Amino acid sequence: MNLLSIILTATAISAVPISATKIILDNDWSTAGFIPYLLALNAGWDVLGLVGDTSNSWALQTSLHALATLEVGNLSSCIPVYKGSDYPLLNTPELFRAWEEIHGVLPWEGAFAAQNVTAENDGSDPTSGNPDRVVKEAFLEGYPNTTLAGYHAASWMVEQVHKYPGEVMIYSGGALTNIALAIRMDHSFASLAKGLVIMGGYIDVNLLEVTGSVAQADMNSDINLMVDPEASKIALTANFPNITIVGNSANQVYPTETYWKDVYTIQNPYSTLAYNFYGTSFPFWDETAIFAVLDPANVLNSTSFYLDVDTAWSSPSYGNIHAYQEALMPKRQVLQKVNYVLEVDGPKLMSEIKHALQHPKTCTDIS
Repeated sequence: MNLLSIILTATAISAVPISATKIILDNDWSTAGFIPYLLALNAGWDVLGLVGDTSNSWALQTSLHALATLEVGNLSSCIPVYKGSDYPLLNTPELFRAWEEIHGVLPWEGAFAAQNVTAENDGSDPTSGNPDRVVKEAFLEGYPNTTLAGYHAASWMVEQVHKYPGEVMIYSGGALTNIALAIRMDHSFASLAKGLVIMGGYIDVNLLEVTGSVAQADMNSDINLMVDPEASKIALTANFPNITIVGNSANQVYPTETYWKDVYTIQNPYSTLAYNFYGTSFPFWDETAIFAVLDPANVLNSTSFYLDVDTAWSSPSYGNIHAYQEALMPKRQVLQKVNYVLEVDGPKLMSEIKHALQHPKTCTDIS
């Protein structure tokens, strides 16, 4: 091969587009909950769609929040939204509260909190009662004009991993119900995905729950897993090529008023919503989870172990994870080895959130 042929061949190879990592984001979406998909888009990932789950509120309400926040940024035409399961596999508000009467009340009860009409009238998302109930007052971002996609979420997720085998990362920032349904619907679903990353899976935090305020107990209670413990076990023991748990480290980085003012120096619909409604009371939970898988360099410290989820309703740890080293793991269960994130690059996370909010992608940018 002569020099000209080598140059032409090299040019042709470099011109071949590199396929972006594809991702499905399943979450209990809210007015200011859009940052995870903005971060994925900002990193050049291909967001195949969003799924709304029942966790902080009912799946219908959270799915409509996903639609509404996509509309805010002109992303509706290129990112569909699929409504997830109304209920967890077994859990209900009644069962949840009965468990609390035996084992103690959680500081945050999510969708299973008692229905509060007064709070809903003041703009809170619906809890308990009818899962089809929509509270329009909660849509501070504006009520959506677009409609949900026609598939059941789990069916669509199965379809996507078959369409793009080995390419689709599954993200969960809420309950794992829809992911568990996809696993039970198709035994090859997990193995065909690129991996699973979740926000949740706290470990060794019981002392933190009792030596501080109720707010600190809230930071260390595993509501995402506890809403649907059975689904959590199914998802976290499935044969995904890799599973990343962002539990304790999700409490690492908090926004401040100064930070939000800095973000708001460039004003657009997303930076405005974040500035007005994200607040400073809670850490970047869901944002840390997506950040952990966007780039391996984002994780500063991690470990690995085999993981199980407690599904004994009689247990005070119902819905919480239990870790094992290989020599001591159960012999009658097939557990998966997971990557457990201990620390992320906090300053980089805050920088990337700021950039994603100040310069959000639109459908024109990603088409």
